[in-house]
Amino acid sequence: MATGRLGAVDLGSAATDTLLYTAPAGTFTVASVSIVNRTNSDSTVRLGLCASSSTIATGEFLEYETELLPHGVLERTGIVVNAGYSLLFRGSITGINAVVYGIETSTT
Repeated sequence: MATGRLGAVDLGSAATDTLLYTAPAGTFTVASVSIVNRTNSDSTVRLGLCASSSTIATGEFLEYETELLPHGVLERTGIVVNAGYSLLFRGSITGINAVVYGIETSTT
């Protein structure tokens, strides 16, 4: 089971749901997510805990169009991710990255 940094992504395309992390089969994960705006421009961000690994569906948002100021950080802690579920994020501009860190625990 992994601990520490579980995933890191630099947003390559604005306004696109981007996979950050998927919990492996037979585990659950307790995670924290930090989203960082490295630019000099305001941004909005979304974060979802999703059944899909490609799209955030209505009802899966943890954050929705949350303003992220230049050089700002948004951090969410204590996110429990079931096996097979994914954390996805998106930003309104490029120059944003996200890091998920935590612990994976076996369910068997």
